[in-house]
Amino acid sequence: MKLAIKHSFSLSPKEAIALQKKLSQKVKIAKLPLRKIRLIAGIDVSYSKKTKKLFAAVVVVSFPELELQERQGIVDEVIFPYIPGLLFFREGKAVIKALEALKNEPDLLMVDGHGLAHPRNFGIASHLGVIFDKPSLGVAKKPLSGKLILPGNKPGSKSLIIKGNEAVGWVLRTKAQCQPIYVTIGHLVDLKGSYEIVLKTLTKYRLPEPTRLAHAFSNELRSQFDN
Repeated sequence: MKLAIKHSFSLSPKEAIALQKKLSQKVKIAKLPLRKIRLIAGIDVSYSKKTKKLFAAVVVVSFPELELQERQGIVDEVIFPYIPGLLFFREGKAVIKALEALKNEPDLLMVDGHGLAHPRNFGIASHLGVIFDKPSLGVAKKPLSGKLILPGNKPGSKSLIIKGNEAVGWVLRTKAQCQPIYVTIGHLVDLKGSYEIVLKTLTKYRLPEPTRLAHAFSNELRSQFDN
């Protein structure tokens, strides 16, 4: 994969926020027909418990079969402080390296994180989508921004995430008696499509398969390094 937009990571938090506001103007909401999706890249990052290292994991799966095609992992230094809403500047550099190393070009990026459900409508899923000019959506384990109510307990139950007067994603119950996940528009997908795509990537687990496999891979990388 090749970047469409490059920018510096040597930024202060104030500069990072200004860049988010600028790049957020490039986000496009568009219908992504399921028939055009052949490969999905799942993306997740974990952190060392012993050092200042992070582990960016990208896995590519076929769609709709959900069969693993490729894995790329990057070990990098943590150089940006933890600041809610600025996750991309902490994790993005390593994720970019992993995406650039892919031999299989994905049709969609499924990111462990948020898209438009973000204080500046530009979470890590939107950021990656814009700079790679690639359809993207966020699948987060916890809410970050927006108004929401929890859906029913039946798997597949959903409720909207509202930012301002706009619906930007879903609270989705994937398993009974489990916490929901938070699915948000990233870039070049729409509200209906984000739900349909995630629904078709669910198996028996709480998380959709692309990000579940990426999460497992990032933890594998961390375990190998820390041990």
